[in-house]
Amino acid sequence: MALLIWFNGELLEEKDIRISPFDHGFLYGDGVFEGIRAYNGRIFKCWEHIDRLYESAHTLMIDIPLSKKEMVEAMKKTLRANELRDAYIRLVVSRGRGDLGIDPRRCDRGPTIVIIATGLALYPEELYEKGLKVVTANTRRIPADSFNPRVKSLNYLNNIMGKIEANNYGVPEAIMLTDNGIVCECTADNLFFVKNGTVVTPPTWLPILDGITRKTILWLCGELDIPHKEDCFTLHDIYNADEMFLCGTGAELIPVIEVDGRTVGDGTPGPIFRKILEHFRVYANSHGEPIYED
Repeated sequence: MALLIWFNGELLEEKDIRISPFDHGFLYGDGVFEGIRAYNGRIFKCWEHIDRLYESAHTLMIDIPLSKKEMVEAMKKTLRANELRDAYIRLVVSRGRGDLGIDPRRCDRGPTIVIIATGLALYPEELYEKGLKVVTANTRRIPADSFNPRVKSLNYLNNIMGKIEANNYGVPEAIMLTDNGIVCECTADNLFFVKNGTVVTPPTWLPILDGITRKTILWLCGELDIPHKEDCFTLHDIYNADEMFLCGTGAELIPVIEVDGRTVGDGTPGPIFRKILEHFRVYANSHGEPIYED
């Protein structure tokens, strides 16, 4: 069965979708998006993702013509049309068709909305058992006073430059720092480390994405009585951590065993990571917005 994509109110095959070359999302990365997961017939953290999408759009002054409820129904319709119960959902809203200038007022035909639902394997399964190696990117994270990364925009060039560095070193991810060397996040994941039994992650006032999975992990730590905190730290803290792991909607939770050639802990995924991952998977597979009526 051909994949059906929701495009401005219609379910179409990829070959039938036509986006204008004058669309500001294509020309300038002028738009927002969300990556969302469905597990076992439910959209996980559905409304949290929708709230973030609309907040991002509001900051960019993009007026989404659908209500939040209508957007959720459009996602469900896309999943049902593709007969999916477990899926990765990409929800994209660009400012729409304008002209070759950057003035957003020229985009007077309304936003372009696309919903894609398909499978996703961000990392090979073996890395979830063995852990992955990462490096630190020379590319620094854009400061929040230049552009706030809590806006999940279509312009990911800062992250892509970091990802190119990871590729050049032959590793799947790279850590990004602030201009003064504070650890922020990876190119496509939030990060955590564990030291003396305490789980630590950067605070959201740093230039990081306020990740939905990140917040879920902090909540799970509370439920499991695992000490945790948001704090600023440097590479020295990661190099000497007992455990480290990354998280994101696509990645879920994945352990890190080496940073910049330095072994993290004993070089294997740690017990606190494994405990959180086990409970996350149970929780994710049993909670969310139902897709189907049954």
